[in-house]
Amino acid sequence: MKVVRRAAKRIFTKTKIPRASYVINQYVGCEHACVYCYAKFMCRWKSYGAWGSWVEAKVNAPTLIKGKYVRGRVYMSSVSDPYQPIERKLLLTRRVLANMHKGVRLSVLTKSDLILRDLDVLSEFKDVEVGLTVSGLDRKFEPYAATHEQRVAALKTLSENEMRVYAFISPIIPHFTDIEAVVRETKNFVDYYWLELLNLQACGTKCVRLLESVAPESLKILSNETLLKNYVRDDLKKILEKMNVAIRGIVVHPAASKRRWIVIRRDGVMRPISFV
Repeated sequence: MKVVRRAAKRIFTKTKIPRASYVINQYVGCEHACVYCYAKFMCRWKSYGAWGSWVEAKVNAPTLIKGKYVRGRVYMSSVSDPYQPIERKLLLTRRVLANMHKGVRLSVLTKSDLILRDLDVLSEFKDVEVGLTVSGLDRKFEPYAATHEQRVAALKTLSENEMRVYAFISPIIPHFTDIEAVVRETKNFVDYYWLELLNLQACGTKCVRLLESVAPESLKILSNETLLKNYVRDDLKKILEKMNVAIRGIVVHPAASKRRWIVIRRDGVMRPISFV
């Protein structure tokens, strides 16, 4: 693993991520090397090697964030995982959290139970939510991330420590991801769910080839906007209504365009809001 240490010029970046105003990326790149990772587009500008073989660490991030306050929710992180393995050694995420203004409205998303190490710092924030990606996918898709069982256990521990927690079920591969099983495992200690279907445009050739071998019918659905809408409306919606859990939103990426179809649950009804 190649670790590139560099100084950043700024720490908060404006974002169009749903329900967030800013992102913070103290790392760029990710050791988890998930086959479907959308952030691999960063390789266009980072000539360090293949995605998953390098991590860029913004070593001055803890200093840069001191005394900074922004309005709106801050999402950590969009092009990395804040608790990937290198964090055990560098403690960059922990030091950023320690120095961050505790009035910042913070949302942290990770695939690692390492986040439990920082419960003490996270509990100092006035408004914080913590999410773990739990999709039930195996090592073919997520070779170096924490196991599904470790992530579910971390969600439970976070909840027991009075954290507001959410499960991010992503990527959903139609009729391949067992959404019911994930919800059944987590519904007793998760406050709400975000869901996202696989982004076929951004997941890359390697992921598409993997889908061709393990889930060809799912690939057909993801490749056709009409089939995709039918799946969300007829299959996914029924599953979620049966499970009776709080859903913040479902993000759908039509294969034929760069739009996102966002479905938000309002007043007990799943409604398509817009393509954005």
